[in-house]
Amino acid sequence: MRPTLLTRTLTATAALTALAVLAGCGSETRHRTAEATKAAVPPPVEKPAVQGLPGMPPVLDPKDVYAADRPNRLSPVVKDFPSRVYVPNTESDTVSVIDPKTYKIIETIPVGRQPQHVVPSWDLKTLWVNNNRGHTLTPIDPSTGKAGDPVKVHDPYNLYFTPNGKYAVVMASLDRELVFRDPHTMKRVKTEPVTCYGVNHADFSLDGRYFIVSCEFSGELLKVDTEKMTVVGQQKLPFKGAMPQDVKVSPDGKRFYIADMVADGMWVLDGDTFATPELLPTGKGAHGLYVSRDSREMYVSNRGEGTISVFDFTQNKLTKKWRLPHGGSPDMGGVSADGKVLWLSGRYDAEVYAIDTRTGEQLARIKVGSGPHGLAVYPQPGRYSLGHTGIFR
Repeated sequence: MRPTLLTRTLTATAALTALAVLAGCGSETRHRTAEATKAAVPPPVEKPAVQGLPGMPPVLDPKDVYAADRPNRLSPVVKDFPSRVYVPNTESDTVSVIDPKTYKIIETIPVGRQPQHVVPSWDLKTLWVNNNRGHTLTPIDPSTGKAGDPVKVHDPYNLYFTPNGKYAVVMASLDRELVFRDPHTMKRVKTEPVTCYGVNHADFSLDGRYFIVSCEFSGELLKVDTEKMTVVGQQKLPFKGAMPQDVKVSPDGKRFYIADMVADGMWVLDGDTFATPELLPTGKGAHGLYVSRDSREMYVSNRGEGTISVFDFTQNKLTKKWRLPHGGSPDMGGVSADGKVLWLSGRYDAEVYAIDTRTGEQLARIKVGSGPHGLAVYPQPGRYSLGHTGIFR
C-alpha cells in the first residue's frame, strides 16, 4: 500500500525527533566527557609565599617572622620543661638558675671559664653554655636542669644555628672566624675566616638565605650567605669608634636593627641591599634587642644609663623609655613565655632585673654571680631556635 501524505508526515516527524534526541545525548555525553577530562587535570601546586632556605621550616607569615612566638605557644618539645632563667656569670664561671615565679636562685651550676651566653639548640632540646675562654660548650638538659659533659669548641663567644638546622655557627670572636659545625656533635664542618674584629651577634633574613653579623671591635657588619657559608658583603659603620652589638630583623623582614654601645643607638639596615645604615639614637650603651610577643614593639637595653627604650615597629619610632630604679647595667636577656616580663642581666652589678612589659616597672632585682651576661629565659614559644639567648621562629 502506498503511504499517504499523513503517514509520510508522521514518519518524518518521528525521524526528526529521534535525531534531536540523539543530538541531545551526544551533546550531554560530550559535556560530561569534557567535565571528566577537566576534573582529571590536577590543580596547580601553590608555591610558598617565601622561597626559604632549602630544608627550612616554611615561613608561617610573610609579614611576620615572629608569628610562631605568640604568648605561651610552646612547642610539644618544650611544653613540659620547667620555666627557668639561666644566667651565665662570666667572672664566676657559673650559671645561676632562677625560678621566675619566686625570683629566687634555686641552683648554681659550675661551668667552664668565662661563660658568655646560654643558647637554646635548634631542636629546642639542649641549652649550650658558651665557655669562651675555657674553649668548651657545656650542655644543660632543660627538662632536668642538669649539666652534661663539656664539648671542646675553640673560642665559642656566641652560638647560632642555620634556619634549616643543618649547622651550628660559632662566633669565634678572637679567632676571627665563623665556624660552621655539626649542630649535635659540634664537629667542625667549615671555617670561614673574617677580616673584621670581634664577630659576636647575628640574625637571619626572612627567607633564611643570609644573615647579618656584627663585628664589635672594628665597627663593621658582615653579610653571610647561609647555604654557601661565605661572607658576601662587608662594610664599616659610619661612626668613629662604632661598637655594634645585638642584631634583630624586623617582623616584616625588611630591616635589620643593630645595637651600638658607642653610637648610643641602633643602626637601621636594609639587609637585601646592604646599603649604609642610618642611626636611631636610643640611649647610652645600647646593647640588647628583644621583640615583644605580639611583634609590635622591641625593647632596647641601654647598658650605659640603666634604661630600656621601647621601639614601635609600625610607627617606626621610640615611644617610651623605662628607667631602672637606682640605676643598673641592663645587658642581655629575653622575654617570658607569656610576654609579660622582660628579663635582663646587670652586667656590671652582679644582678638580674625582671621588668613588667606593660608598665616598665621593675618587678625584681636579684643578686647573682659576677659579670652576668647572656641570660636565657626558657622555655619560650617557637618552632625552632636560631641561637643566641633565644631567637625563635
